[in-house]
Amino acid sequence: MEELRREALSQAIVWLPTVAVALSLLLLFLVLSRVAHFGVLRIVERTSAHGPLGRLLASVARVTLLVLGVVTALGTLGVNITGIVAGLGLTGFALGFALKDSIANLLAGVLILLYRPFEVGDRIDVAGLAGRVVTVNLRYTELDAGAECVLVPNAKLLTDPIRVTKAERPGPTLQDL
Repeated sequence: MEELRREALSQAIVWLPTVAVALSLLLLFLVLSRVAHFGVLRIVERTSAHGPLGRLLASVARVTLLVLGVVTALGTLGVNITGIVAGLGLTGFALGFALKDSIANLLAGVLILLYRPFEVGDRIDVAGLAGRVVTVNLRYTELDAGAECVLVPNAKLLTDPIRVTKAERPGPTLQDL
Protein backbone atom coordinates (compact mmCIF):
# COMPACT_ATOMS: atom_id res chain seq x y z
CA MET A 1 0.00 0.00 0.00
CA GLU A 2 2.85 2.38 0.82
CA GLU A 3 4.46 1.67 -2.55
CA LEU A 4 1.19 2.50 -4.34
CA ARG A 5 0.94 5.79 -2.46
CA ARG A 6 4.54 6.66 -3.32
CA GLU A 7 3.96 5.87 -7.00
CA ALA A 8 0.79 8.04 -7.08
CA LEU A 9 2.70 10.90 -5.43
CA SER A 10 5.56 10.64 -7.92
CA GLN A 11 3.11 10.60 -10.86
CA ALA A 12 1.30 13.62 -9.41
CA ILE A 13 4.60 15.49 -9.18
CA VAL A 14 5.39 14.59 -12.80
CA TRP A 15 1.95 15.62 -14.11
CA LEU A 16 1.45 18.74 -11.97
CA PRO A 17 3.34 21.16 -14.28
CA THR A 18 1.55 19.80 -17.36
CA VAL A 19 -1.88 20.11 -15.74
CA ALA A 20 -1.00 23.61 -14.51
CA VAL A 21 0.00 24.68 -18.04
CA ALA A 22 -3.19 23.16 -19.51
CA LEU A 23 -5.39 24.92 -16.95
CA SER A 24 -3.50 28.17 -17.53
CA LEU A 25 -4.08 27.87 -21.29
CA LEU A 26 -7.75 27.15 -20.72
CA LEU A 27 -8.05 30.18 -18.44
CA LEU A 28 -6.19 32.35 -20.96
CA PHE A 29 -8.54 31.33 -23.78
CA LEU A 30 -11.54 31.91 -21.52
CA VAL A 31 -10.36 35.46 -20.82
CA LEU A 32 -9.53 36.01 -24.51
CA SER A 33 -13.00 34.81 -25.53
CA ARG A 34 -14.66 37.30 -23.17
CA VAL A 35 -12.39 40.12 -24.39
CA ALA A 36 -13.14 39.24 -28.02
CA HIS A 37 -16.89 39.04 -27.32
CA PHE A 38 -17.09 42.44 -25.67
CA GLY A 39 -14.55 43.93 -28.11
CA VAL A 40 -16.68 42.98 -31.10
CA LEU A 41 -19.79 44.34 -29.37
CA ARG A 42 -17.99 47.62 -28.65
CA ILE A 43 -16.79 47.92 -32.27
CA VAL A 44 -20.31 47.26 -33.53
CA GLU A 45 -21.69 49.88 -31.13
CA ARG A 46 -19.15 52.50 -32.23
CA THR A 47 -19.69 51.88 -35.93
CA SER A 48 -23.46 51.84 -35.43
CA ALA A 49 -23.77 48.57 -37.31
CA HIS A 50 -26.85 46.40 -37.00
CA GLY A 51 -27.31 44.93 -33.50
CA PRO A 52 -28.20 41.30 -34.31
CA LEU A 53 -25.28 41.06 -36.72
CA GLY A 54 -22.87 42.32 -34.06
CA ARG A 55 -24.22 39.90 -31.46
CA LEU A 56 -23.84 37.03 -33.92
CA LEU A 57 -20.23 37.95 -34.71
CA ALA A 58 -19.45 38.37 -31.00
CA SER A 59 -20.89 34.95 -30.18
CA VAL A 60 -18.99 33.31 -33.04
CA ALA A 61 -15.73 34.86 -31.83
CA ARG A 62 -16.37 33.71 -28.26
CA VAL A 63 -17.32 30.12 -29.12
CA THR A 64 -14.43 29.78 -31.57
CA LEU A 65 -11.90 30.86 -28.96
CA LEU A 66 -13.44 28.58 -26.32
CA VAL A 67 -13.30 25.53 -28.60
CA LEU A 68 -9.73 26.40 -29.59
CA GLY A 69 -8.81 26.72 -25.90
CA VAL A 70 -10.29 23.34 -24.98
CA VAL A 71 -8.55 21.61 -27.90
CA THR A 72 -5.23 23.32 -27.02
CA ALA A 73 -5.52 22.35 -23.34
CA LEU A 74 -6.30 18.73 -24.23
CA GLY A 75 -3.34 18.65 -26.61
CA THR A 76 -1.10 19.99 -23.84
CA LEU A 77 -2.27 17.17 -21.57
CA GLY A 78 -1.17 14.65 -24.19
CA VAL A 79 -4.62 13.71 -25.49
CA ASN A 80 -4.56 12.76 -29.17
CA ILE A 81 -6.70 15.55 -30.59
CA THR A 82 -6.72 14.42 -34.21
CA GLY A 83 -9.82 12.31 -33.54
CA ILE A 84 -11.51 15.23 -31.78
CA VAL A 85 -10.72 17.62 -34.62
CA ALA A 86 -11.92 15.08 -37.20
CA GLY A 87 -15.11 14.54 -35.17
CA LEU A 88 -15.71 18.28 -35.00
CA GLY A 89 -15.22 18.52 -38.75
CA LEU A 90 -17.67 15.69 -39.46
CA THR A 91 -20.19 17.13 -37.02
CA GLY A 92 -19.90 20.53 -38.70
CA PHE A 93 -20.38 18.93 -42.11
CA ALA A 94 -23.46 16.98 -40.98
CA LEU A 95 -25.01 20.00 -39.27
CA GLY A 96 -24.27 22.20 -42.27
CA PHE A 97 -25.94 19.72 -44.60
CA ALA A 98 -28.95 19.25 -42.32
CA LEU A 99 -29.40 22.99 -41.72
CA LYS A 100 -28.46 24.27 -45.17
CA ASP A 101 -31.67 26.28 -45.66
CA SER A 102 -31.41 27.87 -42.22
CA ILE A 103 -27.74 28.64 -42.78
CA ALA A 104 -28.55 30.12 -46.21
CA ASN A 105 -31.15 32.41 -44.58
CA LEU A 106 -28.71 33.35 -41.81
CA LEU A 107 -25.90 34.23 -44.23
CA ALA A 108 -28.34 36.10 -46.48
CA GLY A 109 -29.53 38.03 -43.42
CA VAL A 110 -25.94 38.95 -42.59
CA LEU A 111 -25.38 40.20 -46.14
CA ILE A 112 -28.65 42.17 -46.15
CA LEU A 113 -27.80 43.79 -42.82
CA LEU A 114 -24.29 44.51 -44.05
CA TYR A 115 -25.09 45.97 -47.49
CA ARG A 116 -28.55 47.39 -46.62
CA PRO A 117 -30.21 47.27 -50.06
CA PHE A 118 -33.37 48.52 -48.34
CA GLU A 119 -34.21 50.11 -45.00
CA VAL A 120 -37.05 49.77 -42.53
CA GLY A 121 -39.94 51.78 -43.94
CA ASP A 122 -39.09 51.14 -47.60
CA ARG A 123 -41.64 49.34 -49.75
CA ILE A 124 -40.31 46.22 -51.48
CA ASP A 125 -41.73 43.77 -53.98
CA VAL A 126 -40.08 40.35 -54.31
CA ALA A 127 -41.48 37.27 -56.06
CA GLY A 128 -45.05 38.53 -55.89
CA LEU A 129 -44.81 39.46 -52.21
CA ALA A 130 -45.05 43.16 -51.51
CA GLY A 131 -45.21 45.36 -48.45
CA ARG A 132 -43.50 47.94 -46.28
CA VAL A 133 -40.42 46.64 -44.44
CA VAL A 134 -41.12 46.45 -40.70
CA THR A 135 -38.06 44.55 -39.44
CA VAL A 136 -35.03 42.81 -40.86
CA ASN A 137 -33.45 40.10 -38.74
CA LEU A 138 -31.02 37.29 -39.40
CA ARG A 139 -33.64 34.76 -40.53
CA TYR A 140 -36.39 36.65 -42.33
CA THR A 141 -37.68 40.09 -43.26
CA GLU A 142 -41.10 41.13 -42.02
CA LEU A 143 -43.34 43.07 -44.42
CA ASP A 144 -46.54 44.92 -43.58
CA ALA A 145 -48.93 44.24 -46.45
CA GLY A 146 -51.98 46.07 -45.13
CA ALA A 147 -54.11 43.50 -43.34
CA GLU A 148 -51.36 40.87 -43.51
CA CYS A 149 -47.90 40.41 -42.09
CA VAL A 150 -45.61 38.68 -44.60
CA LEU A 151 -42.39 36.95 -43.52
CA VAL A 152 -39.96 36.61 -46.41
CA PRO A 153 -36.93 34.33 -45.95
CA ASN A 154 -33.73 36.31 -46.43
CA ALA A 155 -32.34 33.79 -48.93
CA LYS A 156 -35.24 34.67 -51.26
CA LEU A 157 -34.40 38.37 -50.91
CA LEU A 158 -30.79 37.65 -51.82
CA THR A 159 -31.48 35.47 -54.87
CA ASP A 160 -34.67 36.96 -56.38
CA PRO A 161 -34.95 40.40 -57.99
CA ILE A 162 -36.30 43.04 -55.59
CA ARG A 163 -38.14 46.23 -56.45
CA VAL A 164 -37.43 48.85 -53.75
CA THR A 165 -39.42 52.05 -53.32
CA LYS A 166 -37.57 54.26 -50.87
CA ALA A 167 -39.61 55.74 -48.04
CA GLU A 168 -39.94 59.50 -47.86
CA ARG A 169 -37.36 60.60 -45.34
CA PRO A 170 -37.36 64.19 -44.15
CA GLY A 171 -34.34 66.19 -45.20
CA PRO A 172 -32.35 68.40 -42.87
CA THR A 173 -34.05 71.58 -41.68
CA LEU A 174 -32.43 74.94 -41.00
CA GLN A 175 -32.32 74.05 -37.31
CA ASP A 176 -30.31 70.91 -38.08
CA LEU A 177 -27.70 72.86 -40.01
